[in-house]
Amino acid sequence: MGRWRIRRVLKAHGLRAQQPRSFAAARTTDSNPAVRAAPNRLLDQPAPTAPNRVWVGRGFTYLPRQGGGWLYLTVWLDRCSRKIVGWDVRETMPEDLVSEALRRALAVRQPRAGLIVHSDQGSQYTATRFKDLLARHGAVQGMNRRGNCYDNAHAESFWSRLKAELLDGGSFPGLAEAKLEISHHIAERRHSLLGYRSPNHFETQLQTTSQLCPA
Repeated sequence: MGRWRIRRVLKAHGLRAQQPRSFAAARTTDSNPAVRAAPNRLLDQPAPTAPNRVWVGRGFTYLPRQGGGWLYLTVWLDRCSRKIVGWDVRETMPEDLVSEALRRALAVRQPRAGLIVHSDQGSQYTATRFKDLLARHGAVQGMNRRGNCYDNAHAESFWSRLKAELLDGGSFPGLAEAKLEISHHIAERRHSLLGYRSPNHFETQLQTTSQLCPA
């Protein structure tokens, strides 16, 4: 049925289409054109078949707070298992927000050298502190092509689903409530590409399989 016919049928019945509520927020990417971006190391590459090979992030997102204002959330996602390996949410937006979340993930996961850490071209990823953190852990930096959000579709998808499933047009009372709800959402979320298993469950099964069938 064409779009104009759908509109006519809705109008005849006194109905109208309802659009999902949008989340108005400022830009989260502030790139510096004077700084050379890292190459996109994910282009034309097969998807990783094991965790801790590729982590992706997309700056931070603004979460609405009751009474006005925002909370600031950043995450790092494993591209194989879709597990959130590191995250942080705060009431302010310090320069080290994304690097602190990554530092925690590196400390817990202990990935081998060669991990690809992929992001957009935001200034927080070109900062010396962030690059030094990658170098200390033997990680390799990769970035989206300028203005191409599809290069990081996995991170984009997580943001949209989190806001749709967790907030549903609402807002958080405060930081403590946001931390609790986000932690629960991350632990319990299921993913269709994982057979609707949680990332934790998927990684456990993957590890078991690799132990039973070593390469």
